Amino acid sequence: MKTRHTMRRILTTVGLSLLYCAAAFAGSTVMPAIPYGENPAAAHRFTHDGVQLYFEEYGQGEPILLLHGNGESIASFKAQIPVLARRHHVIALDSRGHGHSQLGPTALSYELMANDVNALLEHIHTSRVLVLGHSDGGILALLLGIHHPDKVSRLAVMGANVDPSGAHDWARDGIVRQREKVQAELAGGKGGDAARFQLQLLDLMGNQPHIPLRELAAIRAPTLVMAGDRDVIRDEHTLSIFHAIPKSQLAIFPGATHMIPQEDPERFNRTVLAFFDRPFTSPDTKDLGWFD
Repeated sequence: MKTRHTMRRILTTVGLSLLYCAAAFAGSTVMPAIPYGENPAAAHRFTHDGVQLYFEEYGQGEPILLLHGNGESIASFKAQIPVLARRHHVIALDSRGHGHSQLGPTALSYELMANDVNALLEHIHTSRVLVLGHSDGGILALLLGIHHPDKVSRLAVMGANVDPSGAHDWARDGIVRQREKVQAELAGGKGGDAARFQLQLLDLMGNQPHIPLRELAAIRAPTLVMAGDRDVIRDEHTLSIFHAIPKSQLAIFPGATHMIPQEDPERFNRTVLAFFDRPFTSPDTKDLGWFD
């Protein structure tokens, strides 16, 4: 759950494209950076519910599905994709209305976007996948685990919430202020479609989701619940998610924010891969017999 400015995504994409072109023009023997999220060689599209959705694929092995955060795109996983693709078949999706995926006429909701994710797995005929979801992508991962348990083998969710109250008050107050600014912009005849889309993103963060904790008990897949110790999600909310999922592990990154996948990708990637690639265990101190 977070606010990410469209301009930052544009600048990142442009920067990667310029680097790619510059290396080619100079005849350099150094391989150019792969423009994740803008890579024609890995690009695929399919249509679901009348909306064209975009995804990219990399690597081989057990499949991992990547689900990005609010206002972001596949490019936000540029520090994860090359690492994961060394051992896995990586499938990265642009959520509805994000990146190269179309928005469609229906107002955004997490349930709608989770249905898109299920449709993608149906489209590529993949049976069970590992799922890594960051922020809003983590919410989609939880919904996929609840409603389509046959599709997932493990879930790793970072900075997810199941109710708007899961965020700190300062974040919720900030969303209200941003919404007021965008609404004033529209009232003044400015902003257009971009501003209306921004309102949808703010609605996702400020008014959604509403997933009862008891529904998390339906998640059968082993799940890694992650957050930074200075996250936008309240510590106690992350703990409630961890305790509500039967087969779960908890990772709170010390000295980390909501953005640890980008800020400290080495530590984040190491944690995710250890969870995905090692046998799942859930030892309990009470079983050590110290107090028998």
